[in-house]
Amino acid sequence: MENASTIQPIQPNSEQQESDSDMTFSLRQNKQQKALFGVIARIRESLDIETIFKITVTEVRQLLKTDRVSVFRFYPELGWEGEFIYEDVGAEWGSALAGKVDDHCFAAKFASLYQQGRIKAMADIYQASISDCHVQMLERFQVRANITAPLMKGKNLWGLLCLHQCSSSRQWEASEIEFVQLIAEHLGVALQQADYLEQVKLQSAQLAQAKAIEKAAVWQKSIAITIEKIRQFLDLESIFRTSTVELRQMLNADRVAIYRFNPDWSGEFVFESVAEGWFSLMEQQLHRPELKENVSECSAKDLAKPPVADTYLQDTEGGGFGRCEVYRVCNDIYSAGFSDCYIKTLEIYQARAYVIIAIYHGQTLWGLLAVYQNARSRDWEKDEVYFLIQVSTQLGVALQQAESLKEVQVQAQKLAKAAERERKAAQREKALAATVEKIRQSLDIDTIFATSTEEVRRLLEVDRVTIYRFRADWSGEFVAESLAPGWTSVKEIISAMSMMVTELALRQAQGNTCPEPTSFAQRDALSLPFAQRLVEKGFVEKGRSAGYAAADDYLQKNQVRDFANGQTLVIKDIYSTDYSIPYIALIERMEARAYMIVPIFQGEKLWGLLAAYQNIKLRDWQEDEINLLMQIGTQLGVGLQQAELLEQTQRQKEEITQNLKELQNTQSQLIQSEKMAGLGQLVAGIAHEINNPISFIYGNITYVTEYAENLLKLLRLYQKEYPKAIGEIENQAAALDLDFISDDLPKILTSMEMGADRISQLVLSLRTFSHLDEAGMKAVDLHEGIESTLLILQHRLQPETNSFAIEVVKQYGELPLVVCYAAQINQVFMNILNNAIDALQNSEKAGKIIDNPKIWIRTEVTEGNTILIWIANNGYEILEMMRSRIFEPFFTTKQPGQGTGLGLSISYQIIVEKHGGNIKCVSEPGNGCEFWIEIPMKRTVS
Repeated sequence: MENASTIQPIQPNSEQQESDSDMTFSLRQNKQQKALFGVIARIRESLDIETIFKITVTEVRQLLKTDRVSVFRFYPELGWEGEFIYEDVGAEWGSALAGKVDDHCFAAKFASLYQQGRIKAMADIYQASISDCHVQMLERFQVRANITAPLMKGKNLWGLLCLHQCSSSRQWEASEIEFVQLIAEHLGVALQQADYLEQVKLQSAQLAQAKAIEKAAVWQKSIAITIEKIRQFLDLESIFRTSTVELRQMLNADRVAIYRFNPDWSGEFVFESVAEGWFSLMEQQLHRPELKENVSECSAKDLAKPPVADTYLQDTEGGGFGRCEVYRVCNDIYSAGFSDCYIKTLEIYQARAYVIIAIYHGQTLWGLLAVYQNARSRDWEKDEVYFLIQVSTQLGVALQQAESLKEVQVQAQKLAKAAERERKAAQREKALAATVEKIRQSLDIDTIFATSTEEVRRLLEVDRVTIYRFRADWSGEFVAESLAPGWTSVKEIISAMSMMVTELALRQAQGNTCPEPTSFAQRDALSLPFAQRLVEKGFVEKGRSAGYAAADDYLQKNQVRDFANGQTLVIKDIYSTDYSIPYIALIERMEARAYMIVPIFQGEKLWGLLAAYQNIKLRDWQEDEINLLMQIGTQLGVGLQQAELLEQTQRQKEEITQNLKELQNTQSQLIQSEKMAGLGQLVAGIAHEINNPISFIYGNITYVTEYAENLLKLLRLYQKEYPKAIGEIENQAAALDLDFISDDLPKILTSMEMGADRISQLVLSLRTFSHLDEAGMKAVDLHEGIESTLLILQHRLQPETNSFAIEVVKQYGELPLVVCYAAQINQVFMNILNNAIDALQNSEKAGKIIDNPKIWIRTEVTEGNTILIWIANNGYEILEMMRSRIFEPFFTTKQPGQGTGLGLSISYQIIVEKHGGNIKCVSEPGNGCEFWIEIPMKRTVS
């Protein structure tokens, strides 16, 4: 809507200028007339008002070189409100389409002028005498100058043809205004023609409808029968199958098919009934996907090489059917004026004639009901089309019914699922109580973890459940896992990642930062660039060996604080959540798609995480599932505290046991030390006391022997000089048996000398055994210690009765002097030899026949500068269960009252702890028992 403005004529300055202007004007006028006739011809070529308006606005803007040409339509019933419905506008200017204009002054000032056919032109809206609100309205559409011509439909003002100059003001020429006026008049004629054509179409439709009604009775029975058959079924498959079969038989067609649209307006044939001799479109579309695309008009694609996909419906969102067009009829594709490309497309479907009926689901175009005549053309009757429309309507109703049925079924399924969830929730509560009870029944943390992960995986029906423990630096490791069959354990995943990082480190050390794929990279899905990202992100530590460990830099920097505050992480789909690259990488390596993680607290401290993973598909975690995992996490925290208390108790128990054992060892050592000290002092005292008199005896026995020999010589001299003794001397000599004394006394003196010598050796052995004068370590001859021990035990080896003599077999090697505690080493020899003698004697008492009881003693220097003393006997063997405890304090294999159980325990401490050596017992059935004593040749003082 525009205000009136005057047109200023051009005033020439001279006759020459006027002549030149006339010539220029004449040429321009001829050109504009030619352009006008061209536009008018194109207007008359079409009967479609939309096409006419589109051509007009484009042609006029190009001819007059304006910024915008548009068609504005009035709605008089709304108080002359209107809107722009067509336009052609320069790219740099905004569109005025759908811009509604409500000018309250229009009816009073301009409506009557436009109804009279007045055309308005403004060179500059700011120079024209128009109201401010009118200027603002024009500014809204970026108008600076314009021409407005009325569009008259008969005697009624229908709209306006508007030319807008937006860039600057413009002095419109009279020829331009006249040109616009003529175009507007022809558009008015086109509006009348379109209106008349619409009336003719309406009348034709009414006439056709009347004839169809007359013939409808013939089809009503068929329609009723078909509809009744359709209504007998509730499932769409049966309904569509019955419909296509019944329609093809009743219409005697070659093919009846149902085509369903997809959301993007592509589609496919879903049901079909086809006569013999023609291929099935449903089978063909499986092998030729282009047949799924469309069944309507030709697309703009290159159709040089059929078969070609017809995407017209997809490109136009359903074509005319999407704009509530009910049906389309073609009696002969070759005489219907179709383009070659569309004919080629229809030939692909083997169609010669067809009727296509829209199937609406409510107000939405669902698909098409297509009836094809393939062998020949066919003049489709109105009754047939009406019949198909009725069937199509019933199919739409069936779709709604099926949808309602589906909704009911879905609702029933939801109710069933809700009931199932309630049932599972109850089961989970019961199972949770049982799981908590299982956790509380055990105090072993590994058992608790194994039970918890297994029960959680079973209760939540997930693929993986893990427990992750934090270290002091908030890195951590997986300590427990329950895994469904068919999945890779997290231990193997982390191991593979660590191996890849190690290989990457080796490659980088060699200066190769972008290595070619290796055999390892080919065997594993991990790539070296991926491993490099893990190292750069700090997710895997360089040099960490394969195992559960992973330094999760992402957890350290992003989520530890959240977990420490008691927050729970619930992920329904990892690909819809923003995470760092390495964290997503690990989750993908764990083959997880959804997961949830809850913290585990040990008291007030964040100990670790409990995680449940769903692989392959996403999962909408339910509230009760999250609560269950949280409760299990809480119970694990309680279990950790209990396990910690148990560990402390066990540690204290072990400490008490160790202290008790040490006290017992100390006690046994003190007892044995006191015993050995007392024994040593006793032996030393006895040796000293014996040594004094025996030294006196041993020192004077030579003189006694000499004196006795002299006396005997004197006696023999008397007998020689006085062979006849007096009676009293002779009687006394007979009474004393002087000859026997003379013969026996030298023997007695010799025996006394031998006995004194043996006593001297025994005293020396006792002093050697006790070594009381050698408190520290000293280099000694081990063979002397063994010999002194055997001498002391001689009374047990060779008893006076000689009833059970034990042979000692000595196999001494060449030993150097050994630095040791001599008295303690002799004590070891004493204990082992005593036990060997006891074993042989007990074997005889137990009834074992030993032909020649023996004790073997072998010494040698072994490799590694170690002295080996091997002491064996051929008595009873020692069983394995006893050998494992034979060096324990107070353990004995002897009968009650026959041993203290301290001998071998003390021997073990002397050899192992005091001398850094080794002692072991070897016994096999039938081979007696052996003791192996190993003493280092050079020993630091303990």
